Amino acid sequence: MSAVFKRIGLVGRSQHDGVQPVLEELLALLGQRDLEVVVEDRLGELLPASDCARASLDEIGEDADLVIVVGGDGSLLSAARTLAKYETPVLGVNRGRLGFLTDISPDEIGQQVPAVLDGEYERERRFLLDAKVVRDGKTVGRADALNDVVVNSGTSAQMIEFELSVNDTFVYRQRADGLIVSTPTGSTAYSLSGGGPIMHPTLDAVVLVPMFPHTLSSRPIVVDGNSEISVHILGRNRIHPPVTCDGQVNMTARPGDSVVISKKPHRLTLLHPVGHSFYASCRDKLRWSNALVN
Repeated sequence: MSAVFKRIGLVGRSQHDGVQPVLEELLALLGQRDLEVVVEDRLGELLPASDCARASLDEIGEDADLVIVVGGDGSLLSAARTLAKYETPVLGVNRGRLGFLTDISPDEIGQQVPAVLDGEYERERRFLLDAKVVRDGKTVGRADALNDVVVNSGTSAQMIEFELSVNDTFVYRQRADGLIVSTPTGSTAYSLSGGGPIMHPTLDAVVLVPMFPHTLSSRPIVVDGNSEISVHILGRNRIHPPVTCDGQVNMTARPGDSVVISKKPHRLTLLHPVGHSFYASCRDKLRWSNALVN
């Protein structure tokens, strides 16, 4: 069978333990198939003997037919925010801990990667969030997230007071450590630790999870994925709350600012080996009891 993908990009973090031998195995496998391979610039130091082309992540996203990300979910999250706009399919090889997104283990490379290259895979489309900080009617900061956007106090002992609106409809005024706005992809990450629900990745929905709210009756709310969510930081706050996207501090809001969150137009195309199961991943990664599962 001829390969479905001709130009393959290899992406990851050079500091990640165990990445180098996986990259070398992938290069050997791809070389046997005479595929064109381009390696992300920052991985070059791990492959000094390789004569593969080097390129930036944006260049790889624009030119490659398939991008293989080697590392943990954090590596894939970082790459996904760039690759989504090019709609380049992404396959993850796990060298991290949980691996909800990077679901091929190193000892499965020889079997599962060739199958994917031959067109035997399952495709998923994951949406991302766009977050912007609006001050006096003007956007002063912008970032995107595959997992979640978090507005928080930035300190361990202080709360912030904010007003939440969905599609310009007032929801509540809240005093809390912050608010997690999560996609279904991110529902098994920080949102889960904050008491949010696990959401199947095919859902077109967003969950709003208050962080240690002062009102004990406050609970996570699931809203339509096309909603525009506005978190208005009340002017009487003294804190300048950081706004993090996928765990990275991207922006800082001031009292009186609003953090406006909505779905991005581009989606991440994520590939899985045939037979991939979200529920099996949950059983494995979250240590659910599988004693009764055949």
